[in-house]
Amino acid sequence: MEAKEQYLSKPWVQFYPEDVPAELEIPQTSIPQIFDEVVAKYGNKTALIFYGKKISYKQLADQANRFAAALADLGVSKGDRVSLFLLNCPQYVIAYMGALKAGAVVTPVSPVYTSQEVAHQLSDSGANTVVCQDMLYDNVARSGVEIKNVILTSIDEYLPTMKKVFAKKVMAKAYGGMEVPDAAMIKAAGLLNFQELIKKYPPNPPQVEIDPEQDLAALPYTGGTTGLPKAAMLTHHNILACQAQALSFWGQIFEEGNETTIAFLPFFHIYGQVVVMLTGIIHGFTLVLFTTPDMDDILAAIERYKASGFYGVPTLYEYLKEYDKTDRVNWKRLKLVVCGADTLHETTVADWERRTGSRIIEGYGMTETSSVSHTNPLERPKQGSFGLPIPNMDAAILDHEGTDFMPLGEVGELVLSGPNIMQGYWQRPDSTAETLIDLEGRRWLRTGDLVSMDEEGYFHFFDRKRDLIKHKGYSVFAKHVEEVLYGHPQVKAAGVVGVPDPKVGNVIKAYVVLQAEARGKISEEELTEYCKEKLAFYKVPGIIEFRGELPKTDVGKVSRRELREEAEEA
Repeated sequence: MEAKEQYLSKPWVQFYPEDVPAELEIPQTSIPQIFDEVVAKYGNKTALIFYGKKISYKQLADQANRFAAALADLGVSKGDRVSLFLLNCPQYVIAYMGALKAGAVVTPVSPVYTSQEVAHQLSDSGANTVVCQDMLYDNVARSGVEIKNVILTSIDEYLPTMKKVFAKKVMAKAYGGMEVPDAAMIKAAGLLNFQELIKKYPPNPPQVEIDPEQDLAALPYTGGTTGLPKAAMLTHHNILACQAQALSFWGQIFEEGNETTIAFLPFFHIYGQVVVMLTGIIHGFTLVLFTTPDMDDILAAIERYKASGFYGVPTLYEYLKEYDKTDRVNWKRLKLVVCGADTLHETTVADWERRTGSRIIEGYGMTETSSVSHTNPLERPKQGSFGLPIPNMDAAILDHEGTDFMPLGEVGELVLSGPNIMQGYWQRPDSTAETLIDLEGRRWLRTGDLVSMDEEGYFHFFDRKRDLIKHKGYSVFAKHVEEVLYGHPQVKAAGVVGVPDPKVGNVIKAYVVLQAEARGKISEEELTEYCKEKLAFYKVPGIIEFRGELPKTDVGKVSRRELREEAEEA
């Protein structure tokens, strides 16, 4: 069988859960329409729980409809971009659904962005309206971008009375130095108030005709690992297709209208936005919202609300497997414990299962795939694999420098084709042309990830193409070196990068965080000798630098980009 046919024959389908087809019928509808259908069925059910405050689906819809009416009166029309510069809170869900009901396109902004980063996203997206946490407004003002409507909201607006003062203190500490606008500043700048708009307008959203396959729903920005961040254009159909594809795997264990999910992953990120928030509210689940990942509160909430779904990232599970309060949760009771956004280290998986008796299901996805493209089946996960392509998804592996299909088992660049793939990058035709390619009449997304597929159709991650280190003519996967370092009992975290060197191409440099008890006792030379025992000579780090901590991305991944920049500057 030719290499191409090995992928197009979809060998992974044989390991799908029972009754899951290779191809699903994707509903031809919009996100607001499907949300309204859920509200009609589960109006009195609790949609959101925010530090004890409960909001029903009927109340959520009422406020989203009022906000949509307000946006329409403020001049927001179909296709306009509405930016959400918010922490996880009820206002996020209300504003998100309200903006879509007004026909707008939502573009989330990370709350940890600086004014310069905010300026890039606001100007690049062309947003004319920003819904902003009052304590984050300083960065909007200092961005220098002229915005027609700035709508302020406070984190305490939906909190129970007893928690309002405490919450303000916590937020003030987390976002110290940010100036919350006072009444005089609000008046002078012509700022609007979220709650006043909700109260002022009736729950009568504008009647906007939405073409699910053509009209954009969201412009989420990528992390900017190569150049400035760019936005993936996701239609209503892209997002709802991803929902149907991914949920088909969990349909046998998740019951619509009868699940509770812990929602602490940030909604500005595609993982939190689609997998957690949108999956919850368009399937009638209850979302327990957290603005910050306070582990004590989260663990308590899992038990208090009998959560059935938990979604995390590798660094979180690495932390929880050692945390003394992790045993307060009966993890075996949860229907699904998921890991995404980065690759799980095998030691983390083994330690987690030994500690909790539960299994972490690993998946894979990108902003460009509306969040998910692969997941492990619950009954047949494979350790070290990010799973099988979900229904309606074609996946293959190409030569990372060309378009030839790679033979089974060999490493190359993952390419994907399916209804959840973005339309392209917003105002970036050159980047779109590089990323979305045509092969024999079919459109494929070049992911930039180096992977392999085994004979059963399970996919295995090796590295990002940009993180491939060329040393003395050899190709070295940074992830492989990191895995070896993580295998050392005294290594808590590691990040590996290549540092340009004219003699060898790249010198391999490892940044390492030791366990607290090992600091000052383990030397660079000892760790180098350990690597020599585990790695081929050309993969052994030439430089090892100990750190107290490593820079992280917004979702907790070790930021190799920042490490690489530091190493190159040094």
